[in-house]
Amino acid sequence: MSSHLSKRLIPCLDVRDGRLTKGIRFQGNVDIGDPVETARRYYEEGADEIVFYDITASYESRGIFLDVVERVAGNIFIPFSVGGGISTVEDMRAVLLAGAEKVSVNSAAVRNPRIISEGAEAFGSQAVVVGMDVLKVPVSERCPSGYEIVINGGRKPMGLDAIAWARRCEELGAGELCVNSIDADGTKDGYELTLTRMICDAVTIPVIASGGAGAPRHLVDAVTQGGASAALVASIVHYGQYSIAELKTYMAQSGVSVRLI
Repeated sequence: MSSHLSKRLIPCLDVRDGRLTKGIRFQGNVDIGDPVETARRYYEEGADEIVFYDITASYESRGIFLDVVERVAGNIFIPFSVGGGISTVEDMRAVLLAGAEKVSVNSAAVRNPRIISEGAEAFGSQAVVVGMDVLKVPVSERCPSGYEIVINGGRKPMGLDAIAWARRCEELGAGELCVNSIDADGTKDGYELTLTRMICDAVTIPVIASGGAGAPRHLVDAVTQGGASAALVASIVHYGQYSIAELKTYMAQSGVSVRLI
């Protein structure tokens, strides 16, 4: 199969104060290691891309740790995106100059959607990923899909329908969407497939499913039933439960086209 049809497996490294961390539904984070060493290991195991988030940046108004970004970029040779606290085109430029291929905007894009179009204009759509943190809510006039966008690390509901926002991001020039279900985040019960499928059906750009991977089967579900182009993983690999290589082998054996080393 041609490589552009391959489904991607993308480990997500959440970083707090320069250390790798993991929580459940954004709470109770614990230190689980060095992001540079971990990124290197995942690259060697066959990760297709790596996502790196400074999880405290968006609400503590701190800049990204560009030194860590540079060190990661010097150790891995696959695409790599950085998010957390990016709110201007200058922030984007700094991260891209430090070695990232893509920038991920989330809270800042909801507050100021122009950053999506300005970033796409300056660096190309392929460099701009919009991260969406989504909460399941009762269907209403404001949120007809029953899915609402929340910002600031899951702290602030915006009264913005997730499907409408996904379409708007594509119109503004986003090259990719990373859809994170807060309800599923860190639970290991599987991705939110209904949400993933609704967003994949609403846009033509690639969608990364995020939040909830706990077993190899979940990754297959995300890219088949959910329709995602890629599956984001965190807990399932960070704690050594499965290696990237094992997950990709499972996906391949389940009939999913993946890049194997």
